[in-house]
Amino acid sequence: MGSQLPLNVAVVGAGAFGRNHTRVYQQLQQAGSVRLVGVVDPDTARADAVAREFGCKAFGSIQQMLTTHSEVQAASVAVPTVKHLAVARTLMEAGVDVLIEKPLVSTIAEAGEIGSLKDKHNRVVQVGHLERFNPAVRATLPLITKPMFFEVHRLSEFTPRSLDVDVVLDLMIHDLDIVLTFVNSRVREIRAVGLPILSGKVDIANVRLEFESGCVANFTASRVSTERVRKLRFFQPRQYISIDYGRQDVLVFSVDGAAGADARPSVNPQIQMSKPPITAEEPLLAEIKAFLQAVRDRSRPVVSLEDGRRALELGLAIVSEIKSHAGRIGVA
Repeated sequence: MGSQLPLNVAVVGAGAFGRNHTRVYQQLQQAGSVRLVGVVDPDTARADAVAREFGCKAFGSIQQMLTTHSEVQAASVAVPTVKHLAVARTLMEAGVDVLIEKPLVSTIAEAGEIGSLKDKHNRVVQVGHLERFNPAVRATLPLITKPMFFEVHRLSEFTPRSLDVDVVLDLMIHDLDIVLTFVNSRVREIRAVGLPILSGKVDIANVRLEFESGCVANFTASRVSTERVRKLRFFQPRQYISIDYGRQDVLVFSVDGAAGADARPSVNPQIQMSKPPITAEEPLLAEIKAFLQAVRDRSRPVVSLEDGRRALELGLAIVSEIKSHAGRIGVA
């Protein structure tokens, strides 16, 4: 990227996510691959604080930024989910490619509208499913044969952010995207239960999916936990693979020589344990670099609009199933 002209980039939204995107763009600016034009937020004090921290300009609106800086080519959309469509529309209509934080939007109709805008204005749209860029996930992709059973846990302590969506679209959607990518099969059945605990939305949920391939996946997501856990484990013929998203590592347990040459015996001599090589990189940096590459090449992003829509559709179907389950058992 360094040999080409730097891309002019901006961040819309100066909350925790927006600040992180701004930090990574500033890092890339120092490497010469981008020019960070500024950060946009209607809360100008917040925009000013982030802009001061990372040495760029602050703007109160996208229009204000584009009036003085029409050269912006790519932007991160890090506003609350309910505002994703309006912000992405304004940017795409102005010829700006977008990286939209997950979840893509809050309804299927909005996802369709983003698709129409993308086609009409010939824009690159990448969705911010960050775990796709987790080094542990990247190291696992080549190992997948025929996954048959998943057990996934994502537990977080309560914070007042992201309460505009429930825990399925806030946290579980990361794992829905990963499992959909690993299994590559249509969902046949959804069973789900969830409860609001500390907010007006569902804060803890348990989901069982069955795929047409026969694979079954169990998910537990909570944002009211006393501990932070982010783990995905799955079984496939003669193998058990365990991913710790937080530690960014993978353990592979194989039977009868299904493991690679680096395997070593575990407690049971018939089971070999191995750790695939991990290429360490901050997932957000990897995600933004992939987005900028797609912008330069005019290519399909690693996490495409279709991927974001697929995870959203499944998340919304789960939310709907949680509601009908609550209705059946008489829980408001």
